[in-house]
Amino acid sequence: MLLPSLDDGITLLDVEGGRGVPILQSLVLDHLLLHDGPAFWVDANGHATTTTLAQIAPSQRLLNRIHVARGFTAYQHYGAVCDLPTAVNKSIQTSTADTGAAGRGEPSRDEDTSPHTPALIVAPAVDAQYRADDTLGETHAKTLQARTLAQLATYAEGYDIPVLVTRNERNEFTEPVATVADHHLECEQTRMGPRVVGEDFETLVYPVDDGAYYQTTFAYWRQLLAARATQVGVEPTTPAPSTPTPEGVGTGVTADGETVAATADPLLDAWTATGTGGR
Repeated sequence: MLLPSLDDGITLLDVEGGRGVPILQSLVLDHLLLHDGPAFWVDANGHATTTTLAQIAPSQRLLNRIHVARGFTAYQHYGAVCDLPTAVNKSIQTSTADTGAAGRGEPSRDEDTSPHTPALIVAPAVDAQYRADDTLGETHAKTLQARTLAQLATYAEGYDIPVLVTRNERNEFTEPVATVADHHLECEQTRMGPRVVGEDFETLVYPVDDGAYYQTTFAYWRQLLAARATQVGVEPTTPAPSTPTPEGVGTGVTADGETVAATADPLLDAWTATGTGGR
C-alpha cells in the first residue's frame, strides 16, 4: 500500500528534488522482504551508503543479501556491469554450498523465486560516470552508456527479475535510459512524505506514529466515497460542470407554458423561437 512492487524488466525511478537515496533503498529492501534471493547492486555516486541502509533495514540479515560493486569511472562501472554474471555464479556456488552444509534451509517465501538466484539488480545514477568521465568524448560516452543499458536489459530478461535504475538528470543524454525502461516510477517530495506514482500505483496515504494514516489527495476521497455509495446502493454520478456550455444552460418556460431549451443568450432564444415570426 505504501511502496510499489517492482515487476520484471527495467524500472526507471525518477526522484524530484534530490538523489532519493532513502526511497531507492526502501524499494530495494521492500522487494527483498517479499522475495528470496540476493540483490546485486552496481553503485555510482554513493547510493549504496551503509549508514542509511542500516538505519532503515528491519533486519541485519537482510543487508547480507545485498552484494555491492562500485564503479568510480565509466570503464569501471561498465566493467562491473559486464562482470555481474560472474558475481552471480560465485554467489550461487557459495550459497548452495552453505545450504548443503547446514541442511535444509528455511522455507521459501515466494515459490517463484529461489534463495540462490538473483532477486533484483540495482544500478542507481546509471548515467553518472559516463557523463562525468573527462577521458571520453560525447560519442564514446553515449556508446558506453548504451552498452551498459543493453547489458542490464539482457540480465532482466535472462534472470526474469526486476532491474531498478535511476538517473542523475533528465536531458538528451539520459533519454536512452527512459527508452529502455519497461516501467517508470515518479517520486516527488511532499509535506507529508515522498509520493510515488507509477502505471499501477499511486501513494494516497501516509503513516503516522499511532498507526493511523493521513492522506492528502482528492483521489483518495473520491475512490472512498464512490465505493461507499456503491455499498449503500447509491449510484455514483459525475458532478455537472461548474461553467455551462454555450449550447445550453438549462430549460425555460414560455408565456404559453411551453418548456424550451435555453441558451446563454436570451435574445437569441426569442429570435429563434418557433411560431413567433422569427427565423
